[in-house]
Amino acid sequence: MDPPRRGGGRVLAQASAPSGREPRRVLFPRVTLCSPDGGRRFTRGYNRWSLRDRPTTVDSLTDPVLVDMQHVQTKREITELLTGAGVRPRKRFGQHFLIDGNLMRRLCEAGEVGSDDRVLEVGGGTGGLTDLLVERAGEVICVEVDQRLHALLDSRFAGRANLRLILGDVLASKHRLHPEVIEAIRDERRTAGVKLVANLPYQIATPLVMNLLLDHPSVTRLVFTVQREVADRLTAGPGSKAYGPVSIVTQLLCRIETIATLSPDVFWPRPAVESTMLRLDVGASRFADGQSRQADCVGRLGDRAALHGFVDLVRKTFEH
Repeated sequence: MDPPRRGGGRVLAQASAPSGREPRRVLFPRVTLCSPDGGRRFTRGYNRWSLRDRPTTVDSLTDPVLVDMQHVQTKREITELLTGAGVRPRKRFGQHFLIDGNLMRRLCEAGEVGSDDRVLEVGGGTGGLTDLLVERAGEVICVEVDQRLHALLDSRFAGRANLRLILGDVLASKHRLHPEVIEAIRDERRTAGVKLVANLPYQIATPLVMNLLLDHPSVTRLVFTVQREVADRLTAGPGSKAYGPVSIVTQLLCRIETIATLSPDVFWPRPAVESTMLRLDVGASRFADGQSRQADCVGRLGDRAALHGFVDLVRKTFEH
């Protein structure tokens, strides 16, 4: 009898072994994956599962098994690249490198990155996620604030026509993106929308997400890892301690899905807190006819004066 299918996906592969031999096994990442209703259903920790008992399925948002096995950087490869470039992770830049290949692939899967897409990656690091994005996306805009890592990326990806590297902080201020980033994502020659796919530095996550949602209608999807406390603010419901202006704006404009809760062990250097992987889908009807997303909030909040006061309140929260 065939084993039951999980996650509603299509069975692609199922390992078998000759009689008397152990079946091939797969190592799952240390994460807590969530079902569509938000309930936890996959325990934290490294576990080996026989594919004979646990078939591989395709369901990018509900199944931990990933079929795309394109090589991604390991911790050893990341440290070798950094050592070779004479670079050490800098705390002031929030440099915590994602070292779990399955989670990097999962970011791409959740973003549904394809050949027609333009992708914004913030914090290219050593290029682990960038490797996956340039193979899938039509164009990748990669922003790196660390000059040493920018040079490493420039060397690694020399000749990649679909990659645009930008040196600098993605935020020119708490309320505005870097001018070159604005130019890239507002490029009128490009008809495809922009997707943010990134392992975000913790300290810029809230202002970056708010700026993209409020001021840049070309951005249609955001998939990112972020400090769990920030994720809780984005997803909080009315009446909860974390609920506030950031929660309201995000939930007015987006459908939010929690993809996974990440242990500190899947990053290097190891952060002191857990992280969360989120997917934010912005409804196209909410910024139709060239109107900004702020205009969409006008009808929801009452009048334009009230909107501007509310947006100012949201922007002030960037300072905290």
